[in-house]
Amino acid sequence: MNRSEIIPSLSRATRLRRMLTGPGTSFIMEAHNGLSARIVEEAGFSGIWASGLAMSSQFGVRDNNEASWTQVIDLLDFMSDASSLPILLDGDTGYGNFNNLRRLVRKLEQRGIAGVCIEDKQFPKTNSFIDSERQQLADVDEFCGKIKAGKDTQADPDFSIVARVEALIAGWGMSEALSRAEAYRRAGADAILIHSKRSKPDEILEFVREWAGRAPLVIVPTKYYSTPTEVFRRAGINLVIWANHMIRSAVPAMQAAAREVFETQTLVGIEERIASVNEIFRLQGADEYSEAERLYATPNSAHAVVLAASRGDNLDALTEDRPKVMLPVAGEPLLLRMVKAFRKQGMNDITVVAGYKAEAIDVAGVKVVVNPDYDRSGELASLSCAVDRFGDDTVVLYGDLLFRRYILRDLLDTDADLTVVVDSTQTAPECPCDLAYADLPDERGVFGRDVSLRRVVHGIASQPGAADHSAAPNGRWIGMLRVRGEGRGKLLAALERLRQQPDFAKLGMPDLLNALIESGQRIKVLYVHGHWLDVNDHPGLQQASDFAHAESSFGSRK
Repeated sequence: MNRSEIIPSLSRATRLRRMLTGPGTSFIMEAHNGLSARIVEEAGFSGIWASGLAMSSQFGVRDNNEASWTQVIDLLDFMSDASSLPILLDGDTGYGNFNNLRRLVRKLEQRGIAGVCIEDKQFPKTNSFIDSERQQLADVDEFCGKIKAGKDTQADPDFSIVARVEALIAGWGMSEALSRAEAYRRAGADAILIHSKRSKPDEILEFVREWAGRAPLVIVPTKYYSTPTEVFRRAGINLVIWANHMIRSAVPAMQAAAREVFETQTLVGIEERIASVNEIFRLQGADEYSEAERLYATPNSAHAVVLAASRGDNLDALTEDRPKVMLPVAGEPLLLRMVKAFRKQGMNDITVVAGYKAEAIDVAGVKVVVNPDYDRSGELASLSCAVDRFGDDTVVLYGDLLFRRYILRDLLDTDADLTVVVDSTQTAPECPCDLAYADLPDERGVFGRDVSLRRVVHGIASQPGAADHSAAPNGRWIGMLRVRGEGRGKLLAALERLRQQPDFAKLGMPDLLNALIESGQRIKVLYVHGHWLDVNDHPGLQQASDFAHAESSFGSRK
């Protein structure tokens, strides 16, 4: 376990220094990118080893300084952002001479890296476990000069430079390892990493006894991994590095997944055994972004709730395998056209309430919720399925609408808690629709009038008993409602009251609007003059195609 007394509020360099110099033994884990760094932190480790082997592997190159130091620095930048843990960089040989190390130390400190470990081999280096006896070690005086240059360069007194002794790896013997370690300590190294390629810890433990605590000791038990951890504690090791196990554990998992998908040509066999997409989003910090978006994004970030559970009974075979909202209009699904209109206004949180053939809804960036009783219920039952998707600013609309984008823009510019869009142009008397009655008619030459909705009646304007006979309807509600601020609570309360009625399953959106008005809530009217249509039958689908073509044609009237 890591020592819990290392205080997270301290700087990263200070926390690493306390792991190196404090009592007990600490453990840090390898990471090679931002995602693995975040996973290491969530696992509970107190620090990260930015492994040269692992980082070169994730680049797909050899551990022979084939990845440049600037590429390593860029990668560390992401790791430092993704995790709050102190990072000790496996800095190979320092990427050159004393001057290269000076520049490296400055860049590491700028990015909040806590320390660097450099090894006493010649540049460019080769991994310690490849032909180790043939590898040439650096001149002791030259390496001591690097250490001194690094220590003189660092601005933070707690930034750590760890000197890695490769004498045992190269077969130069214990005496050489001890003399080099002492020289590096005198040059100013903050700790000594003593490395071994043997499967037993014997020579490491011998080094520890001979070293006698002259400076903090770091080990990398990659080869002698079966040694009980308690042995390291009893020996007085300060820091243990689990050096490459994140990348090594990822490789077989990726190999197995790639092989299985290639052989089976399906994802069914692996989908439940791998991380969900939502888990990746979580590790990427998607929730934090959403919270920040609520705090800092531009005010116009309304949600959209699209009621799209119906098949479209008058469209026959066209909706045999898909709901009405997925019918193509001028080459694009009706729903996709609506989503594009939302995004033009900065609306990216879009929920579609589906029912009939819900699995056929395939538009990127929308959340689909399903009304399982769509064939036995109405619009309010569908709306109830999406109540948890209501934000402080939400537009509710029917899924079969096509409209010029200025209508949505003007709706989002209103300041009322509840606003409906009403078309004041003549309604065809033979067409059943949602007739809107307001306290003032639409006067096209008078702007800025405050108009309130009095009632919505579904029917035909000329049909006896279908409308309010005290006055002619002022237009047609087009199926678009904006709910913002206190209007959200008012609407949800009215919806809950209606839910208690025995006929709730049969109720539609006009019933909700009327219930809000009857409870004393004001609903503002935004008048428009055409420039929209709904798709209910074959002629409507053709009109929708003409409408869409006209909207996209250069020089067309809008």
